Amino acid sequence: MCVEGLQGTSAPGEARKAWTRVRANLRESAGIRLFEQWLKPMELIDGDGNSDDGDTIRLGLPSAFMTNWVRSHYADRLMMEFKALLPRVRSVSIETRIAGPTPVVLTAESGTAAPASPTVASAVPPGPVAIRPVLDARFTFDRFVVDTSNRVAFNAARTLSEPGPPRFSPLFLHAGTGQGKTHLMHAIGHAFLEARPGATVICMSAERFMYDFVAAMRARDTFSFKQRLRNADLLLIDDLQFIAGKDATQEEFFHTVNEIMSAGKRLVISADRCPQALDGVEARIVSRMSAGLVADIKAPDLALRRAILTRKCADIDAAVPTAVLDLLAARIHANIRELEGALNRVVAYAQLTGDTIDLDFAVATLGDVLRGAQRRVTIDEIQKLVSAHFELKPLDLISARRSRVVARPRQIAMYLAKRLTTRSLPEIGRKFGGRDHSTVIHAVRKIEELRDTDRDIDTAVRVFLRELEA
Repeated sequence: MCVEGLQGTSAPGEARKAWTRVRANLRESAGIRLFEQWLKPMELIDGDGNSDDGDTIRLGLPSAFMTNWVRSHYADRLMMEFKALLPRVRSVSIETRIAGPTPVVLTAESGTAAPASPTVASAVPPGPVAIRPVLDARFTFDRFVVDTSNRVAFNAARTLSEPGPPRFSPLFLHAGTGQGKTHLMHAIGHAFLEARPGATVICMSAERFMYDFVAAMRARDTFSFKQRLRNADLLLIDDLQFIAGKDATQEEFFHTVNEIMSAGKRLVISADRCPQALDGVEARIVSRMSAGLVADIKAPDLALRRAILTRKCADIDAAVPTAVLDLLAARIHANIRELEGALNRVVAYAQLTGDTIDLDFAVATLGDVLRGAQRRVTIDEIQKLVSAHFELKPLDLISARRSRVVARPRQIAMYLAKRLTTRSLPEIGRKFGGRDHSTVIHAVRKIEELRDTDRDIDTAVRVFLRELEA
């Protein structure tokens, strides 16, 4: 159910019209994501003088946690907005509609907080409030281009979104930046809500999880935070790697995951690497993530990149020559987001200048992008290429194994990472199982020595350089 800010029956036309204007201004200034999550559930309780102070506007929120957040971040703004529309307003009360802390009123004269009447918290009968998640309308299953590199992840996502008892949970999606994880997560949310319109779906990044949890602890209202997440029928957490090393956040995340899984509800997690490779994430969380279905999305090959561009042209109704699409697909292979961004740029520049799109125009428009795409190599690419060449698993390169059959390929991969990426030595070490920067230095020097004395090593490195720099 989408809450549009229910109007109190006692609010007159003047206050109601002002509240409509204030909401519209907040939506525009705060942005859709912040507005939907924090400000949209707010409702006008009273504005006609029925309160103890006849010049007070009373706004209600469904939890003490949300109330405290809005007070901290938007009390002054709300006062200013109402004052501009209704000069008679002298204070704005931001209250909790259910039992909770005494509401606080911000007065116009002093700008200070003062306790309000303890009876107002129950002015509106409490009840469940289902807030629609902020899902990108573009990210649906029918707009996801499928091939062998992402078919398992796509089918798993479709399966989890279907009604009925979930066949598995959690679903853990992992891939590099811009390869479709977020698209699939939002598509799951869309499909699940289509099948169950009244369901509670929460979609948030791991960074937002951490921020909200810290805010709840500071407000001494972790109960509302826990209740909001654990009551979800579908919980979607993006970019899990961002809670690495955050012990208190991981503790709460672990218990949230346990509650969701124990209740038989749906949980979807994404990260930039598989669970076992998440440095700084507790082993018990890794174990929970591995208990469901782990699906990776591989880097798009040339055929998929070309298909994505064709689909994008149809979506934006743009006529782009085949030669230009071939150029973009061949030269931009880091991630899908950059690929689509390059196409958007070409089309937009052509519309703004009135020029015809051809190869010369595309090269002139995307010169910096095309040059940058040629040089950009990721450590994940290097690890996948080296492990495949030596018939190992990528996990072997970040494992603790020290046998030569693993150690030498690991050293080669570290050497390539130092030569082809802009990552620092400590960053490279962390990507190889949390190793020290001195280990990376030793690996680089060792491979440099072996290239002068071992023809097989030198040949292998030349092959890797040729493939990665192509």
